Amino acid sequence: MTTHAQSLVEIAEDRFHTYAARPLFGERSGGTWAWTSYAEVGAMVDELRGGLASLGVRAGDRVAIVSRNSIAWAVSAYATYGLGATFVPMYEAQRPDDWEFILQDCAAAVAIARTPEIAAAIDAMRPRLPALRHVIVVEGASEDPRSFASIRARGRQAPVAMVAPEPEDVAGFVYTSGTTGKPKGVMLTHGNLASNVAASTSAFPITPDDRTLSFLPWAHVYGQTVELHILIAAGASTALNDDVTRLLEDLREVKPTILVAVPRIFNRIHAAVRAQIDAKPRIIRAVFAAGLAAAVLAHRGVALRIGQRVMRWLAEHLIFRKVRGRFGGRLKYVISGSATLSTEVGQFVDGLGLEVYEGYGLTETSPIVTMNRPGARKLGSVGRVLPGVTVRIDESTGDAPGTGEIVVYGPNVMKGYFARPEENARAFTADGGLRTGDLGRFDGDGYLFVTGRIKEQYKLENGKYVMPTPLEEQLALSPYIANVMLHGQDRPYNVALVVLDRERVAAWASEHGLPADADLAQLAEVRALIDAELQHRSAAFRSYEKPRGFVLTAEPLTIENGMLTPTLKLKRRNVLARHGATLEALYVGTLPPRTGSQVPKESRHVQSDHL
Repeated sequence: MTTHAQSLVEIAEDRFHTYAARPLFGERSGGTWAWTSYAEVGAMVDELRGGLASLGVRAGDRVAIVSRNSIAWAVSAYATYGLGATFVPMYEAQRPDDWEFILQDCAAAVAIARTPEIAAAIDAMRPRLPALRHVIVVEGASEDPRSFASIRARGRQAPVAMVAPEPEDVAGFVYTSGTTGKPKGVMLTHGNLASNVAASTSAFPITPDDRTLSFLPWAHVYGQTVELHILIAAGASTALNDDVTRLLEDLREVKPTILVAVPRIFNRIHAAVRAQIDAKPRIIRAVFAAGLAAAVLAHRGVALRIGQRVMRWLAEHLIFRKVRGRFGGRLKYVISGSATLSTEVGQFVDGLGLEVYEGYGLTETSPIVTMNRPGARKLGSVGRVLPGVTVRIDESTGDAPGTGEIVVYGPNVMKGYFARPEENARAFTADGGLRTGDLGRFDGDGYLFVTGRIKEQYKLENGKYVMPTPLEEQLALSPYIANVMLHGQDRPYNVALVVLDRERVAAWASEHGLPADADLAQLAEVRALIDAELQHRSAAFRSYEKPRGFVLTAEPLTIENGMLTPTLKLKRRNVLARHGATLEALYVGTLPPRTGSQVPKESRHVQSDHL
């Protein structure tokens, strides 16, 4: 794409014509995939733009949407941009009180709801939403005057020319996940997003022949920029997954060349493949292990001995090709973002022949700041800084030379938080840099390594600092653990809340002859299993980082119960409100190492004598 595009509207309008006949979006329909071309999507955008204008939407208005990824989502966004209005996406997985907060905060004039049920929930809020003038229902009956189809029909009857936004005009509000409080509306301008699209496509080779399977929510800027704006800019195509439980099936059918995901997905790939290999005969397990080790060495640039080359060849032809076939067999790149990917998992997936490219960014930077790219890739890092972006390490906040808070400068940095002057004052440095709240360091080759998040860091009673997220991710690599949260602020040592993977633990319990109707979290055998898993997974931790006790629960942490954000990050405050008392009980009569103390069964926790 040209690097001088001033807005998302300019980029899209060019692509709708340049790639008119090429497929843009695929949706499952009646068991097959139906593809909609660039020209067809462009026509829908024109129609909806006219329809929104007929409802009185003008430049500066806010148009909100509650919907999963869909053609209607993309059409709504680009129609809104073309009126000079601001698009405000929300997640279906959020609770209605979250929708209400956002609709109030941004003073939305129009709300687009995917289903009649979502529309009904918004209708119930309208007495408390004075700015809201219209609710549109995407899946409403065609004869319903407020259905998506009806609004498009109005636009066909009364078309309006698109507005050409200025770079400083706000394209969208993207609300932060709110892990530590109420979400904030991040104002991203057309210049922010267009510059990030231009820099990313110049750094990473995406072509019109590439295809993705989109399952990351576009309500989050990572999925939105990478799998919508960048894909359109590149003239590529994307199939829209509408049910993550069918993800593998969709991958086999769509055969994408690029997979954009988050560490949790790669962790599941790691666990699933490991479990399958563990069930194979010893010879297959040996070939897999030797082949994977050889592949990891080769990717590091190590010259392989003849025996290693043979084992890698055998593993490739007997195992790795079949694994890649489960993902469609055409993947050239797998891209990871949103959180730090475990080096172990990255090397594992890479060793299978799925090239891993990890990047870094945040909502406030549109989002991409750094990325690994073909020819410039270092596993464990988040890559080099994008063209036009500058990163400085504020060592005053670090605990070692060269380490500190990551501060970002560039055209991708947000305009600010909507109606949050105090938050803006905290977010920006005196010279205009964005304080990310993330800690990191550069190596001698210019690759950035993210080491943790300042707000999550806590100090133990002995003065040692703990950065919990990387440790939690490592512990959660166990196939029997769905989630982990470490706890230990101002306490003598770390303890952990461990959420069981109920399906896998139940299967393990059945294999070991345990009662089918047992409460898994109460079984001594399950407690011993998790104890061993934590020992294994924390082997590389510093001694003070290792959890010396843990609480077991089979109750999942979900978006619906308020324990996770829509991007699946822990809401630590909420988790502590629910489980804090049980975690604190682990400190009663503070255990010295290796005491082997017993814990009452009804408390549902374990104090480990091994960690």
